[in-house]
Amino acid sequence: MKQVPLNRKGAKLRICEIYASLQGEGLLTGTPSVFVRTSGCNLRCWFCDTPFASWQPEGDYLSVPAIVAQVAECHLQHVVLTGGEPLIFANLPELCQQLRPQGQHVTVETAATIYRPVQCDLISISPKLSSSAPDAQVHPTWHMAHQQRRERLDVVRQFMSEQPYQLKFVVDNPLDAEEMLEYLQRLGNYDGQRVLVMPQGTLQSDLDRQAEWLLPWCQQHDLRFCPRAHIQWFGNRRAT
Repeated sequence: MKQVPLNRKGAKLRICEIYASLQGEGLLTGTPSVFVRTSGCNLRCWFCDTPFASWQPEGDYLSVPAIVAQVAECHLQHVVLTGGEPLIFANLPELCQQLRPQGQHVTVETAATIYRPVQCDLISISPKLSSSAPDAQVHPTWHMAHQQRRERLDVVRQFMSEQPYQLKFVVDNPLDAEEMLEYLQRLGNYDGQRVLVMPQGTLQSDLDRQAEWLLPWCQQHDLRFCPRAHIQWFGNRRAT
């Protein structure tokens, strides 16, 4: 499978934050974890809740040893490599390789539009549905680029075949839910208990309203409803 050329900045990764918190989404919800958030993304979801890692990327370029050292200072077993899109950095696999021998359980969060042969304990794949694109009138260039890049079934299947996985979908309405079913049908060979369906929203009141229809829908289709627990615990705040 074709790999993406090196994102070069002295063989470093741009990092906007490293912090300890509780995993708020997915199969490991509630697990104390160190989050390493890379800065930069090849997509532009309109609902992105970390614009400082996508729309207005910020942060310093750090070497892999410097990142590993900061993670070690947190004294936690689980590490989540997230973004932005961490796989835009060609040395992300090297970071995984250096973390795992230290005893860390490594999760890589990705939209799976870029393939790199990472070795991790959980690949957390977040495919983007068509409604995730930014407004075509306000952001025409990014709208086109987003729609062209957002779906790579070949990359998703490759990751699923190589690593323990979870599939996380953000759903805003019933049309999104039906599109997700069609996506899964085209994907094929997935474990429904590893498909996590999350309501879109950054306010607990909005998430509760979405859950009223989405929770029974997930039960009907034998998929896992995934509340965004970090919103309930901390609100929509950075470094949580």
